[in-house]
Amino acid sequence: MADIPMSPGSTGTTRGRPLPPPALCGFLLLLMLLFAVSYAVGSAAGPVAPGLHGTGSGGNGGSGGGDDDMPGMSHGSGE
Repeated sequence: MADIPMSPGSTGTTRGRPLPPPALCGFLLLLMLLFAVSYAVGSAAGPVAPGLHGTGSGGNGGSGGGDDDMPGMSHGSGE
C-alpha cells in the first residue's frame, strides 16, 4: 500500500484564527476590573467639591482666566 500524503488540515494542528496569549487576556480583564472598581468608588464618594463653581462671566468679564490676582505677571508680551 502506498503512503498517501495527508492534507494540511488533517494533521491535528488547526490553522484557524490565532488567539491572543492568555496573559494579554488576563491583563485586559484585570484592567477592566480596576476601571469598574474605581468608577464605583468615585460614584460612592460623590462630587469632590460640591460648592465649587466656575468663574463664568463674573469679575473680569470672563476673558482673563483669573490671572489678574498675580501682580507683576504679564501675559506673554515679553515685557
